[in-house]
Amino acid sequence: MRLKDKVALITGAGSGIGRESALLFAKEGAKVVVADVSENGGEETVALIKKNDGDAAFIQANVANPAEVKAMVGFAEKTFGKLNVLFNNAGIFHDQDDSVTTTEESVWDFVMNINLKGVYLGCQYGIPALLRAGGGSIINTASFVAIMGAAAPQIAYTASKGGVLAMTREIAVEFARKNIRANALCPGPVETPLLAKLLSDPARRQRRLVHIPIGRFARATEIANAALFLASDESSYVTGSTFIVDGGITSAYITPE
Repeated sequence: MRLKDKVALITGAGSGIGRESALLFAKEGAKVVVADVSENGGEETVALIKKNDGDAAFIQANVANPAEVKAMVGFAEKTFGKLNVLFNNAGIFHDQDDSVTTTEESVWDFVMNINLKGVYLGCQYGIPALLRAGGGSIINTASFVAIMGAAAPQIAYTASKGGVLAMTREIAVEFARKNIRANALCPGPVETPLLAKLLSDPARRQRRLVHIPIGRFARATEIANAALFLASDESSYVTGSTFIVDGGITSAYITPE
């Protein structure tokens, strides 16, 4: 088991990449703290883990709320005694996120609060817990759009993920000699409920799909496998990395035939 004796906290674990990662981490021996703003989704994830004889506990948390993030980390330590893996995965995409010239300030602020401030708060309160455990692994979900422009305008989302990428690098450098690794996981488009809602318009969906050399969107389990590597001791010499899992998007100059 690749995560035996480790305690992992995963935000946004009530669905999508977070849920698949929680299930996989538990299967690999971790005790998992499932954090999500959705009580139903979070409890469902815990139930699925326990159904497979894993160990997990749920706490409801809004990652943009400092008090709730602090409580979330405290819950992990109180419930399982320590924290070894912090996966800041929670994120949102607002359907009114568009061009920089048209996106409302309220949309910008909402996206930044969840996607960027949420990661900042997770690290602010999570790193002391990792230090108390003797070190550990931080995984922050960024995106391929942190590296290149999006196919369609989405200024707040793209900027927020760029911020996550830069912040992760700085954290990695600061804490490298304290036995803490930090890496930015950069998925391409993933078949999750979030993407399904966003790309319910077939034309909008195809506009993105055409840029993926592999020819399909990622499965959440494929991103979870990448997160597992970063969480495990197999990646002990990997820190400050831009860990891209995008089906070749960032390598493509033109759309393949």
